[in-house]
Amino acid sequence: MVKYYTRVCNFYLGNTSKEKVKQKTAVPLNSNKSISFDTIEIITRKNKKKIHIREVKNQKSKIFQKIKKDIKTITKKNFFKGLNFSNIPILMGVINLTPDSFSDGGKYNKKNLGFLHARLLAKQGCEILDIGGESTRPGAKDINKIIEWKRINNTLKKIKKIKKLISLDTRKSWVMEKGIKNRVNIINDISGLSYDKNTIEILKKYNVPFIIHHSLGTPENMQKNPNYQNVLLDIYDFFEKKIKQIRSYGIKHNNIILDPGIGFGKNLKHNMTIMRNISIFHSLGFPVMLGVSRKRFIKDISGINDSSERLGGTISSVLYAMSQGVQILRVHDVNEVNQAIKVFKYLNFK
Repeated sequence: MVKYYTRVCNFYLGNTSKEKVKQKTAVPLNSNKSISFDTIEIITRKNKKKIHIREVKNQKSKIFQKIKKDIKTITKKNFFKGLNFSNIPILMGVINLTPDSFSDGGKYNKKNLGFLHARLLAKQGCEILDIGGESTRPGAKDINKIIEWKRINNTLKKIKKIKKLISLDTRKSWVMEKGIKNRVNIINDISGLSYDKNTIEILKKYNVPFIIHHSLGTPENMQKNPNYQNVLLDIYDFFEKKIKQIRSYGIKHNNIILDPGIGFGKNLKHNMTIMRNISIFHSLGFPVMLGVSRKRFIKDISGINDSSERLGGTISSVLYAMSQGVQILRVHDVNEVNQAIKVFKYLNFK
């Protein structure tokens, strides 16, 4: 049986979008008239076909019904506890309290530096603070849960004073539970809730919002020849299966974010395929998050123009993701990214 996937494309922004929506020549994404689309791409594992929204009614019954169902999901307003999606993208600021993270390991894991950095990121405009005590860079090995907790405990207690959502980047249910008891609002598990068999029980027990992140393998082996039949559709199927699984465990809330996991078990071609087609994930009905900040693919593309912070590549990736309706962006350089977004919006939205 052929499975069809729906990807929205050909987006409009700002006043152009509002005018298109008013004229009914484009459809708003998540009920936000400032970003809309007028084309649907129907994808199977063998073919793909673009269809203008005016032509949807002329399609065969099966495809028409599929598009009709998915457009209803894609156009409905997003809801997530504590977040307002009327002004996207929302920035998640990275606080690595590790000695060995790929980009900023050792910078904020001493004394009061983690809290001071969190306060700065909040001031610069991020709505979510993502705190982590275990490096999950390619090649990283597991660490003991007690060591991980000791790395984040003091900073976590202090950043409760900052009135932002706190996301805890961990794979361990024991660390999750201790974090939730210390006012963590979101669980961000890069293993896709698969590393620790008790994770889903903790999420259910506390009814806490969480991120479903896709990763192939573990940090220790994920970059050793990652392989997919179709990276985009394989990840889509992974999300569908995982959502069905968590529903079967009795988690009914919709406070869920999807992250396709750029750089986690993906090579350059995989990463670019995901980013170019990121809007396919809107048809799953949950906010989409993307972590592109300082990632290896920027070096792979830029070659001799690579830099330590990869700010140029990060910003160009962020603006592209924003133009595809990605709702949340996980970044290190909140101020510079926010600056770029404000200028981009001024040029496109005023």
